[in-house]
Amino acid sequence: MPMYQPSGARRVGDLKFDVGGGGQVIDLETAVKDGILGGGGGLVCGGGVAAEKLDLKKMIEELESIEIPSVFICPISLEPMQDPVTLCTGQTYERSNILKWFSLGHYTCPTTMQELWDDSVTPNKTLHQLIHSWFSQKYSAMKKRSEDVQGRALEILETLKKVKGQARVQALKELRQVVTAHSSAKSTVVDNGGTALISSLLGPFTSHAVGSEAVGTLVHLDLSIESKNSLMQPAKISLMVDMLNEGSIETKINCTKLIDVLMEGQDLESEIASSLSLVVGLLRLIRDKRHSKGVLPGLSLLKTICSHESVRSSVVSVGTVPQLVELLPSLNHECLELALHILEVLSTVEEGREALRCCAKTIPSVVGLLMKVSETCTQLALSILWAVCKLAPEECASVAVEAGLAAKLLLVIQSGCNPTLKQRAAELLKLCSLNYTTTTFISKCKLTRTIQPTLTGRVVHSFTLVKKAVKETVSLLIMNKKEKKLTGL
Repeated sequence: MPMYQPSGARRVGDLKFDVGGGGQVIDLETAVKDGILGGGGGLVCGGGVAAEKLDLKKMIEELESIEIPSVFICPISLEPMQDPVTLCTGQTYERSNILKWFSLGHYTCPTTMQELWDDSVTPNKTLHQLIHSWFSQKYSAMKKRSEDVQGRALEILETLKKVKGQARVQALKELRQVVTAHSSAKSTVVDNGGTALISSLLGPFTSHAVGSEAVGTLVHLDLSIESKNSLMQPAKISLMVDMLNEGSIETKINCTKLIDVLMEGQDLESEIASSLSLVVGLLRLIRDKRHSKGVLPGLSLLKTICSHESVRSSVVSVGTVPQLVELLPSLNHECLELALHILEVLSTVEEGREALRCCAKTIPSVVGLLMKVSETCTQLALSILWAVCKLAPEECASVAVEAGLAAKLLLVIQSGCNPTLKQRAAELLKLCSLNYTTTTFISKCKLTRTIQPTLTGRVVHSFTLVKKAVKETVSLLIMNKKEKKLTGL
C-alpha cells in the first residue's frame, strides 16, 4: 500500500483536492473521469447493479499489491477506506479509525490537529461510491486477465496433445512462461491433467530442449503423490540428471529443485540417492563461480541425498569433502549452514572422517567458523572437529591448537551457548590438551588472536578475566587426566 501524503489543498468534504502539486484544484468525480485517479477514463459514479454486488472488503484484499490513489487512503491507518466519514474540518477518515481516535480522548482532527467544534461524523457517500467504482473496475479487469490466462493455459495443453518437434518445444515454453507469471494458471494446469501430460513427455528419447521446458514448468506446480511417483521413474530421473550435467544454468537449477521435491519424504534405496552422476552434477553446480544462484539449491539437494545413510560413502568417493571445504570461506550464512551440515553428516562414516583428516584446509577453515556465524554453525563445526581429532588425536589436535582452536573453545565454554555445546567444547579442549603441560597449553591458547587488544580498561579487564578462566579450566582438565591415569594404574 502507498504511504499517505496529505495535500495542502485537499478538502474531501467539499469533494475538491490539489493534484500533483501543480496548484490545480478540481472535483473528485472529474479526477476519476479524467483518469487522474487511475480510473481509466469514463468511470461513472454509482457503479451499477453488478458493481454493487462486489464486496468492497474482498476487492481491497485481492488488489492489495496495486497502487491506490492517496485520496482513498485513511490518514490514520494508511489503508483504503471502506466506510469514509468526514469531520467538521473537511478531513475524511475511515469510520472505525476516527471513532477509535475519539474513544482515546482525542477531540482534535488527526491531520490538522484543529480542535473540533462538532464531534459528529458525516458519511461521505460520494467518496464511498468512487472508491467502490474504482476497485470494481480494477477487480473486474484483474478477473478478466485471470480468465484469459486460464483459457490460454487450457489452449496450450490441448496443443501439446497434438504437436511434436519444435512446435512442442514452443508450446512448452509458452506454458512455462504463463505458469511462472500467473498463479491462477498453475491451478488450471494441475486441475486439467496438465501435470500428467507434461510428465508423459519425459522419457529416454526426450530431447533436452523438450525436457528443459517441461521441467521448468513442473517445478512451479504443486505435485500430487501420484505425480511424484510418475516422475520418479528411472528413465525420467535419468533425463533430469543428464540435463543437470549438460543443460543451461536455468535448466540445472530447475532439475535440482524438482529432484529435491521428488525426494522429500521418500524412502529411497538406490535410484536417485546413489547416482554418482547426480552428485557430480551437483558439485559442478555448487562450484560454478559464474552463477552463484545455483549454490543454495545444489547444497539443499546434496543435504537431502546425504540424509540417506547407505549412500554417504559413495558421496565421499567422488571428492565431495575437499570440494565443500574449499568453498566454506566464500559461502553466505544460509549456504554455510547447509555445507557444514553435509560435512557433519559425512563425518559419521569412516570414509568421510578420513577425507576430512586428509584435507589440509579442513581444520583451519572449520576452526575459523567457531563463534563467528551462528550457534548452529558453531555446533556443526565442533562436531566435525571432534570427529577429525578423535580419529587422529596426536596429528590433528596439535594442528587444531596451532590454528587457534583452544582459544575458541575457551570462548565457547565461557559464552552463553547451550550446555550441550559447552560440554562438547570442554571434551574437545580436553582431547587437545592431552599432549601438553598446563603452562605450555595455556601459552598455546593465544588469546591475543581471539580478543583484539585495545587501550580501553574494559577490554583489558575482560582479557584478565578470560585469562584467569583459561588457567582454571585447563588446570582442571589436566588434573582430571592425571586422576584417570592414576586410576588406571
